[in-house]
Amino acid sequence: MDAPLSAPAPGRSVWGDPLAEALELTGVRCVLSRGLTAAGAWALAFPAPGRLKVQAVLQGTVWLVVEGVERPVRLEAGAMAVLSGDRPYTLASDPAVPAVDALPLLRASAEPFLHTGDDGRDAVTIGGHMELDSTAKDLLLGALPPVMHVSAATAEAPTACWLMDQTLRELAADRPGASFAAGHLAPLVLVQVLRAFLADADAGSCPTGWLRALADERIAPALRLMHGDPARPWTLAELARAAAMSRTSFAKRFKDVAGVPPLAYLRRWRMHRAEHALRRADTPLSVIASALGYGSESAFSNAFKRTTGLSPRHYRETVRSA
Repeated sequence: MDAPLSAPAPGRSVWGDPLAEALELTGVRCVLSRGLTAAGAWALAFPAPGRLKVQAVLQGTVWLVVEGVERPVRLEAGAMAVLSGDRPYTLASDPAVPAVDALPLLRASAEPFLHTGDDGRDAVTIGGHMELDSTAKDLLLGALPPVMHVSAATAEAPTACWLMDQTLRELAADRPGASFAAGHLAPLVLVQVLRAFLADADAGSCPTGWLRALADERIAPALRLMHGDPARPWTLAELARAAAMSRTSFAKRFKDVAGVPPLAYLRRWRMHRAEHALRRADTPLSVIASALGYGSESAFSNAFKRTTGLSPRHYRETVRSA
């Protein structure tokens, strides 16, 4: 059933795995990666990136201060942080050090690694900006907290830091295929970070949405059912049974963590799948409608327009022309 809407890559389909689906739908890719070496007392202030930001510390300790976040985050060697990108932030040897504007330093050099502070390399950190498809950006950014901290002690951190380092090396060396390699490494970094969050983080720190629902052990089984077969006319009773809860308790808990009732979530996810298919392929509307559980093309078109404000054909023309 999923073939008409996907085939994003050879091998196993992403559809049915909520995390893989979200990354496929957002089209995450690396657009910029820079490294920083520092020593002594230093602090650099950065503007809001406007993109998803990943910061990995390879050596030493770096403090991360994000505007609007109460406590600074201490990043030790092997640790990472993900920023949703809508807030200014500061990297420092100590939160008490007065920060200087980082932009002149960035503009003055095109080198892959910049240096600040005293001579030496007390700290080495790599930052990467990740671009998302504009039509699916809110799907991921809206599900993330302002700062997501991945401790060096997590199983995923070493792999994620290696991937960040490799991404920077690819972009710095400018070898044939470097942009392609970097673009494919970025989703792997994000997979590791989100896996660590789902395994260890306090789900309550995450905004309501699909990621918080996936982190909820009681709700996740029902979520996976809906993602695995979005065309099926799921009932509240079936989903509650998968979660081993009463319908009333399940419906309340699902809305608390996902932000919407279960069947409304299912309808919205169908539309995300439809948007992806309309952006990426010339699949007939009748095929998309059938794959997502709609009895006719008109029923699908009406549901799509209620959600997006555009007919499927108009949506396809708009996003492709953009």
